[in-house]
Amino acid sequence: MEWDLPDPFILELEVEASAIDEYGHANNAEYLRWVEQVSWAHSEYLGLDLARYRELDRAMAVHRHELDYLAPAFQGEHLALATWIVGCDGRLTLTRRFQLIRPVDGRTLLRACTRFACIELSSGRPRRLPEEYVAIYGGALVVE
Repeated sequence: MEWDLPDPFILELEVEASAIDEYGHANNAEYLRWVEQVSWAHSEYLGLDLARYRELDRAMAVHRHELDYLAPAFQGEHLALATWIVGCDGRLTLTRRFQLIRPVDGRTLLRACTRFACIELSSGRPRRLPEEYVAIYGGALVVE
């Protein structure tokens, strides 16, 4: 597969019947759900799961999503969704990019970008990234 950036974290997906809308293809909201799934899977792979977020009373909350829908996905198709951390300012924000490919034909179905802001879970207020987040997320940074 031809990825936009090197060394992606990849989540394999299958388009389930529940993802299909009235137009006969995966609903656009499903793509967003997959983006969330791969973000969590990558964070967990890096060692920052929900339990650790709660221990530190810090979380990365979505500030902005940008999704470019390039082609439809259909029931039963196998897909590969990649993510990369492309920005970590060391203070408040983290940025991820995403690319969804249908391996059977190599077609890119989606490109997306999400910007996260660090919040204190107990209050919901913006807070500085803990050093652990800076080290882990910053260490996974891929230069565009």
